[in-house]
Amino acid sequence: MAGERNELLDTFDDPESVARYVQGPPRHVPGFADLHKMATILLAERAPARARVLVLGAGGGLELKAFADSCPGWTFDGVDPASAMLDLARKILGPLASRVRLHQGEIDAAPPGPFHAAACLLTLHFLDPDARQRAAAEVRRRLRPGAPFVVAHSSFPQEARALWLSRFEAFAVASGVPREQARESHDAITRSLRTLAPEEDEAILRQAGFSGVSLFYAAFTWRGWVAYA
Repeated sequence: MAGERNELLDTFDDPESVARYVQGPPRHVPGFADLHKMATILLAERAPARARVLVLGAGGGLELKAFADSCPGWTFDGVDPASAMLDLARKILGPLASRVRLHQGEIDAAPPGPFHAAACLLTLHFLDPDARQRAAAEVRRRLRPGAPFVVAHSSFPQEARALWLSRFEAFAVASGVPREQARESHDAITRSLRTLAPEEDEAILRQAGFSGVSLFYAAFTWRGWVAYA
């Protein structure tokens, strides 16, 4: 979901990488399953039983499946630029796919709404600051007043970037990722991602017009916020 391609985004178009995708997030993101649970709870605080929910960066389908399993009355529009990842989402969703419309592209591919809620998990770190700002503003424009927006992505103090990325690598190894592969991920992030400090990511949400921005998740190099349109 970025205007300029990089090696990390390119993995989402690689069939072998996509086939292994579902193994990755739980081994790189502390409390991955609980992140989905918390996101569902925060969305459900304001979304009605028959909500229409926008999911940005929906390729792979893991959060879509978690939301759909927990909230059987919700329907979804999922957006992602990688066709192979959308194919994986359809496979992961199985019969739940009847409640999901998938759209290939970036935020402009999303329907106009209005949506009762939105989520963007493990995605915004692929965008440069200007693109993040625009994506957040376009999500807000598609939400009903007061609707929740849950985001979580790589965000950590940049003055200690090398230290935090070493911790990211150590967590992956402790979770079963081969050491060489964890090092490759570390190096790819160093080369390819423009990560921001948490206060910068919070400012982007506020500048996009969201209010009530509050942190709900923090784990090594990852942060998550809920905000309201």
